[in-house]
Amino acid sequence: MTPTIDNLCLGTMMFGGATDSAESRRIFDMFADAGGRFIDTADTYNDTQSEQVVGDLIQSQRDSFKIATKVGNGFNSVKHSGGLTKEWINEAIDGSLSRLKTDYVDLYYLHLEKNETPLTETLEAIGGLLAAGKIREWGFSNFRPWKIAELVRLSDEMGIKRPTYAQPYYHMLNRTAEADFLPACRHFGIKVVSYSPLARGVLTGKYKGGSAPEGSRGARGDQRIAETEMHPDTLAKADLALAFADKQSKKLSDMAVQWVLANNAINAILAGPRTASQMQSYIDSLSADYTMADEEYYSSLCNPGQLAAAGHFDPRYPLDGRHLTDGIDKA
Repeated sequence: MTPTIDNLCLGTMMFGGATDSAESRRIFDMFADAGGRFIDTADTYNDTQSEQVVGDLIQSQRDSFKIATKVGNGFNSVKHSGGLTKEWINEAIDGSLSRLKTDYVDLYYLHLEKNETPLTETLEAIGGLLAAGKIREWGFSNFRPWKIAELVRLSDEMGIKRPTYAQPYYHMLNRTAEADFLPACRHFGIKVVSYSPLARGVLTGKYKGGSAPEGSRGARGDQRIAETEMHPDTLAKADLALAFADKQSKKLSDMAVQWVLANNAINAILAGPRTASQMQSYIDSLSADYTMADEEYYSSLCNPGQLAAAGHFDPRYPLDGRHLTDGIDKA
């Protein structure tokens, strides 16, 4: 089935930061004119500025859009902020609603795990927001797969609406979500909006040969991209992908988008443009020619459920499956 604009969610992480208000307006208008209605932001994107820009953009036509925002990360400008405590969630949603100039959000994501807070406390807060009409649905991002079943179990046990959306990191060179995350979402009927289909820019070809263009995340020395997307093994596979696309006179970015959406476990991708031209590229990618030969080649670059850079996981979300027993002689 050919993807449509409904398979794109406009990610606004750049709004209010690298993307100024005027360019944000151009991106928004381009997305809306194409029929796009799903917009994603977060309270901490550019320290609240993204939500404020989105609020200005949707104010005159609020009910025409599905708005998602997130809670969990802390603000650079506010001490002791962030987390998934009941107190913080109640404070955070009111701030988001004010900035978005609305009395409800359609979808509220738990942005990341916070193991210091019991899930029961977090879900009690979510249940209260649902009951108050401040949020209509909720979901999660960057949670470990086993937590999905726990969120569903506790929701049922506490009489709270189950999570309806999930937002994992997923692209052709990082297929770890296929191992457990996506099967769990399919089992529980949770819709998936995956993020970073272009591997933080690596699957556009701009890092060809390992070079990092001035101003790019790679050039800024971002630790997360250095240890994952900018790892030599990942870049080598990205160069192979680029060569294959070039040989067929196709754009690698188009193929990257098509590859993700060819997985029927994915309902939509998060498109996070910095410029209007990048937004147009995302829209154009939906109609790009994608064949079984493309699918077979790009899928061969990284084994199912694995990373192109084997063992080099995002340092922000380390694995947590091995802890030493007591009593081992360390001498």
